[in-house]
Amino acid sequence: MGLPGMSATLDEMYRSPGFPELDPLMAIAGLVEPEYEKKRNKRIQSRLRSAHLRGCPQELASCVDSGQRTYLPRGITETLSTLDFIDSGLNVCILGPSDSGKSYLAKAIGIAACNAYRVEYHHCESLLETLVALKEQDYSKYQKRLKKVCGAALLILDDFLLHTITDEREVKILFEILEQRCEMNLSTMICSQREPASWSAMILNDEVSANAILKRATKHYIVVIKPVTTG
Repeated sequence: MGLPGMSATLDEMYRSPGFPELDPLMAIAGLVEPEYEKKRNKRIQSRLRSAHLRGCPQELASCVDSGQRTYLPRGITETLSTLDFIDSGLNVCILGPSDSGKSYLAKAIGIAACNAYRVEYHHCESLLETLVALKEQDYSKYQKRLKKVCGAALLILDDFLLHTITDEREVKILFEILEQRCEMNLSTMICSQREPASWSAMILNDEVSANAILKRATKHYIVVIKPVTTG
């Protein structure tokens, strides 16, 4: 707690006309609550910054069926907004065409989760390229970075399999991330334009890993966002 801030608040309370009649518990609450909220907000901002979500405007309240899109199965956004799936270590796969709102929903959930959890948000392709390069350059830094990614309460992988993975090193790292997170019972959220049935074709020369990745990514919740067509 910030003692200087509490001291200033106490001085202000002491100078107020109603101070002699102020209930002691109310006085303590008046001193502690502002500092607690300040510390809590600072922690949340730190989590948002670490997750690469600071300043993002996405809100879960906007993720509802509308004239632009529908979320299937019905009521899934309300279910996910409770964040219970994170406590249970369940994975979420969000599917839909380009610009359907997959990233918006994932970021909105990630922002909400930062209130209570450590979150990592990444574009999948960029993350894998970064980890492969880091592994070649400095293995100890790679291990540290991988541990951070694998240890987050919620890992969001956006633009999953946007392009074909031809580098076996990237396939192995992707599998390792998903495998470790499943073993630790931690939630992973994946956003993809492609149907899971086509994922194996996007991971070349490693059908075993492709099937293992598919099984882990689609194990629990599958959300489908459908743009509403008019005319």
